[in-house]
Amino acid sequence: MTPNLNLWLIPVLPLAGAAINGFLGKKSSRAAVSVVALFFSGAAFVWALAVAFRSFGTLPYEEYVAHWIRSGSFTADFAFYLDQLSLVMLLVVTGVGFLIHVYSVGYMWEDPGYYRFFSYLNLFLFFMLTLVLANNYLLMFIGWEGVGLASYLLIGFWFTKDSAASAGKKAFIVNRIGDFGFLIGLFLIIQHFHSLNFTQVFDQIHPIASETAGAGLLTSIGILLMVGACGKSAQIPLYIWLPDAMEGPTPVSALIHAATMVTAGVYMVARSHVIFERAPVALTVVAIIGTLTALFAATIGIAQTDIKKVLAYSTVSQLGYMFMACGVGAFSAGIFHLMTHAFFKGLLFLAAGSVIHAVGGEQDMRKMGGLRTYIPVTFATMLIATIAIAGIPPLAGFWSKDEILWQAYQTNWVYWLIGLITAFITSFYMFRLLFMTFFGDYHGIHVDEHGRSSHGHDGHGHGEPHESPMVMLVPLMILAFLSLVGGLVGIGNRFEHFLAPVFGSAEAAQTAGHGTELLLMLVSVVVALLGAMLAWLLYLSKPYLPQKIAAALGGFYEAVVNKYYVDELYATVFVKPLVDGSTKILWQGVDRKVIDDSINDAADGARHVSDEVRHMQSGNLRSYAGWIAAGAAVLIAYMIWLGVRG
Repeated sequence: MTPNLNLWLIPVLPLAGAAINGFLGKKSSRAAVSVVALFFSGAAFVWALAVAFRSFGTLPYEEYVAHWIRSGSFTADFAFYLDQLSLVMLLVVTGVGFLIHVYSVGYMWEDPGYYRFFSYLNLFLFFMLTLVLANNYLLMFIGWEGVGLASYLLIGFWFTKDSAASAGKKAFIVNRIGDFGFLIGLFLIIQHFHSLNFTQVFDQIHPIASETAGAGLLTSIGILLMVGACGKSAQIPLYIWLPDAMEGPTPVSALIHAATMVTAGVYMVARSHVIFERAPVALTVVAIIGTLTALFAATIGIAQTDIKKVLAYSTVSQLGYMFMACGVGAFSAGIFHLMTHAFFKGLLFLAAGSVIHAVGGEQDMRKMGGLRTYIPVTFATMLIATIAIAGIPPLAGFWSKDEILWQAYQTNWVYWLIGLITAFITSFYMFRLLFMTFFGDYHGIHVDEHGRSSHGHDGHGHGEPHESPMVMLVPLMILAFLSLVGGLVGIGNRFEHFLAPVFGSAEAAQTAGHGTELLLMLVSVVVALLGAMLAWLLYLSKPYLPQKIAAALGGFYEAVVNKYYVDELYATVFVKPLVDGSTKILWQGVDRKVIDDSINDAADGARHVSDEVRHMQSGNLRSYAGWIAAGAAVLIAYMIWLGVRG
């Protein structure tokens, strides 16, 4: 007998926390807000663990909560679906999410919007868990839009700061562009398969032959779904919102823009693998976009000096790796990297927050240096995360990244080569970050206890650089441990075998020998070490060289520093035409003559109507009887008309 797992409790718990803190938090103490936020997010994680233990042997498991939409033959229920794929996502979201909640208690303690922050954080968990557990595309889309809303609220959390407010709006608008493609894809699925339920749709698609002759229905659906994924997971050309999202508090960067929300696009593509397997053109589009994004974002990360911006472009690049994996049919490898990335990138962002906390809010790495003696625990954990993301064994990133490169090589050596170059650049800019931040002499300003000399964003000024409190360091230690051992589940293809019931034959067939695999593994490790050595040479051994190289590169270096002027290009081509010239006049006309006048006239009209209707309330019984009789006559006439039609 299949046990009742009560999946609905997992998203409802953080929703309850969001509601309690949202409505009562303003009048509650910080301690009370913390207890509520941690209890409900922690309870969701504990219940997810219980579900993981109880569900072995019962997957896939479907749980109907309530009837939702009924329209002809089309139905969409409020129901949850658990299989090996959603179980991995469930544990990552609740586990890493809870650790970031704990960290946030220390990081945000002095913030006047403390209760509001935790309400938003819990709300985000609710929507993300809804997205992951949904048994149909429509409920997934509700979670999809919900995490977009929560992201907007958290990125623009410091809404009095123009840059934060603008970053929140930018993220919201760019995501809506991607969501338009997602919606059109869903409309096509409804039109041709008359359902959005995963099982029903995929059962109808399974017998369909692969569209090898050209672009057909499944290719169109796959590409449209990928448009949505590009928005949510910050891929070319819709990646521009994520670096700006660093304006939010650092825990937000860790939770939303490293470990969970940005991986929603990868999860959606993996969940839709049945569609993509039968649409080789769409799958190629996924691989090309992912590969180009991985390389493009990595090159930008080389020249950034803001510690969070480096990690932001690193996130975009690592997401590109995940899409590369999905694009070559290695969905398990993509999800494997999604999991390990949640560990080491979540750790990198939280460690960066600890650094920012230590130096009074400063985020410019040029004003840091020598911090390993001031904050040794933060340094040790960030060193582990750096080695992990660089792909150096035996840490987590090595196993998942190597699996992606191996699968890419078997599909097309060009993907492998670009991925290898990206791995070299990744190792270089991450060790550059480590050396600039923790080695050499401290270049920052020694702020007083009030932080009066601080010029940073997060505003934590407490005198000399200092280690963070234990409430912040414990999550770092746990994530560091996971970054050390998390990749070991991939040894012997155990992770791939775990996900085999979901992806089945979706994995790329092995076309090369075991010796070739070992050789490529050695090459990737050597490349990672070379990247680290180059960073050591330029930033520790010969620190005068970077300036000389920058001067020699001239305009190209300036282009990289300015992110290839993509934001400026988008502003010129898309934004300015909407706010300048004749277009601006047109929109002002629409705004003033149509929208404003409609609202104003509606108010006047409502006032006149209410003035007339109030005469119905005359206090005269005879008048009331007349109105009742008139209403009854209209109702009877309508019922007779229905009977005649019938």
